Amino acid sequence: MKFSLLPVVALFAWHPLMAADKEKDVDHRLDDSAQVLTEIMATPDKGIPEDLLDKAHCIAIVPGVKKGAFIVGAQFGKGFLSCRVGRAWSAPAAIRMEGGSFGFQIGGSETDVVMLVMNDRGAEKMLSSQFTLGGEGEVAAGPVGRTASAETDAKLTAEILTWSRARGVFAGIALKGATLRQDLDDNEALYGKRLDNRDIVNSHMKSPPAAAKLMMLLRRYSPGEKP
Repeated sequence: MKFSLLPVVALFAWHPLMAADKEKDVDHRLDDSAQVLTEIMATPDKGIPEDLLDKAHCIAIVPGVKKGAFIVGAQFGKGFLSCRVGRAWSAPAAIRMEGGSFGFQIGGSETDVVMLVMNDRGAEKMLSSQFTLGGEGEVAAGPVGRTASAETDAKLTAEILTWSRARGVFAGIALKGATLRQDLDDNEALYGKRLDNRDIVNSHMKSPPAAAKLMMLLRRYSPGEKP
């Protein structure tokens, strides 16, 4: 019986192509995340209050969350997390978001999601391998506008504040039931090895070139150290 090496050769030839496509996909998603932040912060009266961004320990941006066409209530998106390390924002770490009752009530088939993590406890949860939003006092709809001073204590004491944008409409949402996971595959595409999100944030790792625009925007809108 003859044995052909062609399938094996094809497999090893295909792997680098898959890796290259994966890297392009992650790079494109970084650009999308930067674009989301640019457009939201370009209208201060309708964006994230800058005083909240200055107080945030971490920010997560998940562009283009999609609603499942055949599974009722199924949502899925991929994005990035950056946390403050001293006076600087950390290199981005990849995350996946699944499920959640943030809805698409505004009418869009895709929704951009932004989360601010407001304290150390929330940051610990965000940097874990997986956790689900929704505990008491854990998550609240984020306020919109230049300042959060008029908002209730419930919002200002929440661990995580969340917003969504669909069809150009930006609003705070109580994002509950969503599961957030670290994305080791996307981290590998960015950094060349499968790194935990905690390692990326805490090791002062250098940001990849593809993240340059996003990091520049974070430094522009919130350059200082958290209080």
